[in-house]
Amino acid sequence: MTEQQKPPLGGTGESGASGQSDERKPAGEGAPGERVGEQGRQPESERLVTATHADYPLDDELRAGEDAARREARERKARMAGAAGGGPVGGSTGGSGGGWERDVLERVLTASLREQRAARRWRIFFRFVGLALLALILLAVFDFKGDGAISTSGRHTAMVTLEGEIAAGTPASADSINTALQAAFADSNAAGVILKINSPGGSPVQAGMINDEIHRLRKLYPSKPFYVVVEEICASGGYYVAAAADKIYVDKASIVGSIGVLMDGFGFTGLMDKLGVERRLYTSGANKGMLDPFSPQVPRQKAFAEAMLKQIHQQFIDVVKEGRGDRLKDDPELFSGLFWSGERSVELGLADGLGSTDYVARDLFKAEDIVDYTVKENIAERVAKRFGAAVGTAAMKTMLWSTGMQGMR
Repeated sequence: MTEQQKPPLGGTGESGASGQSDERKPAGEGAPGERVGEQGRQPESERLVTATHADYPLDDELRAGEDAARREARERKARMAGAAGGGPVGGSTGGSGGGWERDVLERVLTASLREQRAARRWRIFFRFVGLALLALILLAVFDFKGDGAISTSGRHTAMVTLEGEIAAGTPASADSINTALQAAFADSNAAGVILKINSPGGSPVQAGMINDEIHRLRKLYPSKPFYVVVEEICASGGYYVAAAADKIYVDKASIVGSIGVLMDGFGFTGLMDKLGVERRLYTSGANKGMLDPFSPQVPRQKAFAEAMLKQIHQQFIDVVKEGRGDRLKDDPELFSGLFWSGERSVELGLADGLGSTDYVARDLFKAEDIVDYTVKENIAERVAKRFGAAVGTAAMKTMLWSTGMQGMR
């Protein structure tokens, strides 16, 4: 609205009413500065306000909005003051409204915390139960004791198990078997010692070391009997060990014998000739490349190998004869490398009778309780060996791959 459109504020009369108001007043009615209508005369100040409201209708809306904003601000301050002072919240007069909102909020938060704590306790509980079950499974499956000393009480039968190939670095090595036998013989509560064998043989050196240790222990503990019990098989190096026992007991279907020595290999010379492959072997000694599978046999070297095998075979025969004595029958096939059933081995004098470990412990040693003295690898040793084997295999593959790559360049 421009200045020309605004009504003049000046006027005639005592209250300064506008000229517009005077023009609307009927002539000859009322004094100046007064307005006569149906409601009577109206003062000049009220007449000014009425004119302003009529000319500016938006002012009422603005004032109403401001009043509402002020009331809302006052109510908000009152609620905040009530919450801070510990009084009730929600009132609009003096901050004294009810505090149910805060109480409800506190209850909700407290209940939520309790649920979280309960859930956390249950999670911890189930984790401990899971760990306990895992520990029980590991204890049942793996042997963590390793080769620690065995503590026993009461009269019992000591047992050592020789199973698998007799070779260095295996559970059937001389180190493992001799350590277990030493502990079994040294226990004063052991009524006797049983060596349970289930082996096809192996290294004559390892078998000889075990045989020698058995003889030593039998002399050191002459009053403690030492028996061998054969399960599935006791052949070659396995029988080399068994021959040192006082008595040998077998099952009627066990495999016993194979008293002999062998050395095996392959020869590829004919195949290499057909394929046109030439073997290039350089040695500093005439016999350094002896028994090379890619080179033709030399008669002198073959005779040397056969003589060496005969010598080792004779050592085997001497050990068996020393251990079995006159119990052996005079049979030309006895040391030929043949093997027999357990029942036939008893007839040939290679074994003393049929029986199991329980039979020997219960009926011969009169000590039914059997304690196993076998040295077992603990879990750390098993993991270390497997890790070492894996690393060695990977290194070999890498070396071969690198050599192949260089050869292709």
